[in-house]
Amino acid sequence: MKVLLLAGLGALFFAYYWDDNFDSASLQGARVLLTGASVGVGEELAYHYARLGSHLVLTAHTEALLQKALGSAPAPSGLRFLLRPVTRSRHLQVNFLSYVQLTSLALPSLTDSKGSLVVVSSLLGRVPTSFSSPYSAAKFALNSFFGSLRRELDVQDVHVAITMCVLGLRDRASAAEGVRGVTRAKAAPGPKAALAVIRGSATRASGVFYPWRFHLLCLLRGWMPQPRAWFIRQELNITTPAAA
Repeated sequence: MKVLLLAGLGALFFAYYWDDNFDSASLQGARVLLTGASVGVGEELAYHYARLGSHLVLTAHTEALLQKALGSAPAPSGLRFLLRPVTRSRHLQVNFLSYVQLTSLALPSLTDSKGSLVVVSSLLGRVPTSFSSPYSAAKFALNSFFGSLRRELDVQDVHVAITMCVLGLRDRASAAEGVRGVTRAKAAPGPKAALAVIRGSATRASGVFYPWRFHLLCLLRGWMPQPRAWFIRQELNITTPAAA
């Protein structure tokens, strides 16, 4: 019975992820405002969008960092996609309130263009784990805010898509250093994670999970809490004390 159940779940996930109507040509000339574009997944997103022929407006903490990573980029006259990549700062102002403020400013333009909000968040905003309380709390708030906003836009018949992207640890030196000795989780390749975000945004998907197994983990959180706790425990090096 267990084998049949696992096989059925595997078939459902295969069908879900195989059904992909992504058309790269749809991004030719798309107008994209991308924040946090100097490092990590934000930088990889900028490279992908540039190769696909999109018009970019890029922001970062400092102009010097942005120029070093990307150089100059053309500025669009309007806005189609708004992406807000995750940041590792634990301050609520950065990890939650800045998203709300930026969305409030961009929403009128996105409403006019029937555009998309693409929120690049974290698995820790869906499944809490050890040693991440402040960061996880901010990401849960983020998920709740945009989930509520999606419902509000829907009842008002406003055609702005909201894509929530659930990503795990990326293969960046700074990210790896921050969890060294705490987790056994393997980092996902940044370029592949960025491409998954782009595919989801272009198809106006409600959610993107990379790696795909994170979708299963999020479902287990509600369906089977004990197996979910076991999976999380396997990812942690529990012999190492939490950093002060």
